[in-house]
Amino acid sequence: MQATSHAARTADLCLVGGGLVGLAVGLGLQRNGLKVTILDEGDIALRASRGNFGLVWVQGKGDTLPDYATVTRLSARLWPQLAQRLQDGTGIDIELQQRGGLYLSLSEQELSAREAMLLKMQHQAGGEYPFQRLDLKQVREFIPQAGPEVTGATWCPEDGHLNPLRLLRALTELFLRQGGQIRNSGRVSRITPLTTGFRLATPEGDWHCDKVVLSAGLGNRDLAPQVGLSAPLVPNRGQVLITERVQPFLHYPTGHVRQTGESTVQIGDSKEDVGFDSGTTTEVMAQIAARATRMFPLLRDLRMVRAWGALRIMTPDGYPIYQASSQYPGAYLVTCHSGVTLGALHEGPIANWIATDTNTLPLEAFHARRFES
Repeated sequence: MQATSHAARTADLCLVGGGLVGLAVGLGLQRNGLKVTILDEGDIALRASRGNFGLVWVQGKGDTLPDYATVTRLSARLWPQLAQRLQDGTGIDIELQQRGGLYLSLSEQELSAREAMLLKMQHQAGGEYPFQRLDLKQVREFIPQAGPEVTGATWCPEDGHLNPLRLLRALTELFLRQGGQIRNSGRVSRITPLTTGFRLATPEGDWHCDKVVLSAGLGNRDLAPQVGLSAPLVPNRGQVLITERVQPFLHYPTGHVRQTGESTVQIGDSKEDVGFDSGTTTEVMAQIAARATRMFPLLRDLRMVRAWGALRIMTPDGYPIYQASSQYPGAYLVTCHSGVTLGALHEGPIANWIATDTNTLPLEAFHARRFES
């Protein structure tokens, strides 16, 4: 018996992947007047967005690529406006705080190396890169509970943090309220460029769209070549620990430890090449906890209430890929591992570029062509 055929659904633009990256781009495209449909794999996906640490982090980002430092700082400046828009549109407070952040060091060698890196970045930025080296006494002016093993820290007033799960919910809610569609249609298996637009094959049927944006995380590896692009991505696991609630003491985020709006403490700094294993291990969790308790001895008396592992989306050099297909105009690749920090960039200038094909960003620096030998 022949299966009944269904007419393909249509959209101005299909976004493949409904995580933090895809949703932020989707909101910006709606702001530009486009009818946007997000095709998401659903709960079987790897879901990097649900394992995010929640930092809006500037210091040290782009030490080997000044253009990345530029777009990171731009995104940080745009975040208050986006956070307000999300709250106005949904009533959800994403708990954005941008009062600065500290990167704590446990040795003089570590602190000096970090200072040297930031001085280099400051020079590359023509002196316009704010940071300060702090000794332990100065650190304790920010965080009195810093332990005696802390040698010092670097401080950047542009750093901050937010609640990544509230952010994911707020982005989703506003996107839907503004008429967007999110179809948990399963994995997009095939993208076929047409004379006009593209056809996307999913388990629930085909979609036709004028433009397509790939924001599917590690799934971009298989999809990008189908539209003349390249996404040489690998998974990198990070493990996170969450403590029980404790009296607020950490009023500034650090590179390894932050206190959430619910007064739990989030700890995590692992980087593991373990393929697609998103689990947790006692050995790595013990290492994470040991470093954190050296920084903040009060953590030794707290119970850990949960832990998880998540897979970062990493390029060979750690920097994003933002690229339009020259072979198949209308196809775009947007992929990075800093979905929170760069979220306001994605909703703003990146979405504007996709919607209008005009650009004010140094996007040449983020083409995948940089990986060609």
